[in-house]
Amino acid sequence: MTAHLIPFLLHWGITALSLWLVARMFKGIHFETVPSLVIAALLLGFANAVVRPLLVVLTLPLTLLTFGFFLLVINALMMLLVSGLVKGFRISGFWTAFFASIVVSLLSLVFGALVSHGDPGAEIPMPGTPGAVWI
Repeated sequence: MTAHLIPFLLHWGITALSLWLVARMFKGIHFETVPSLVIAALLLGFANAVVRPLLVVLTLPLTLLTFGFFLLVINALMMLLVSGLVKGFRISGFWTAFFASIVVSLLSLVFGALVSHGDPGAEIPMPGTPGAVWI
């Protein structure tokens, strides 16, 4: 169980850091408290793992018609969903969520690449367990 805890916490921290940086960059995004930031990062990860794949499948014809650009809209909707669920997390509108979701994705990619030794597609190695990775 603890073998999966460290990578999970690392991904959660990367998402929280990315959200915090985006809140500093965009004036339309605001976190009232640190717990709202932490909960928003957790829920964003959950929404991206559970809700987003369902939306991708349901909107597949539209995604194919727009050559994949509709996935950016889905990412913005995930941000808006999380801001609607977390008290103390506000996003001023769709376009703010749209551009913020792009920046969050890029920041998470960069931080993930730094953690996974330069390869953003690689798994994060488990500390202290040779050969074990978390996907």
